[in-house]
Amino acid sequence: MAEKKLVIRPHKFGGETAVISLRLPKEMLAVIDQVATDTGRTRNEILVMSMEFALDNMEINDK
Repeated sequence: MAEKKLVIRPHKFGGETAVISLRLPKEMLAVIDQVATDTGRTRNEILVMSMEFALDNMEINDK
């Protein structure tokens, strides 16, 4: 099976935004911040792109 990659593309969602609170492991946040630094993107942009990717590639299994 081909390895999935996060492809950075133009914004899919636009318009009004909402502020939320999210708890992440500190180690994960450090990786996200490093990706943001390496790509010149903001932490928010990386999180939104990651969530879009997850939504587009999500499979829900009924047990």
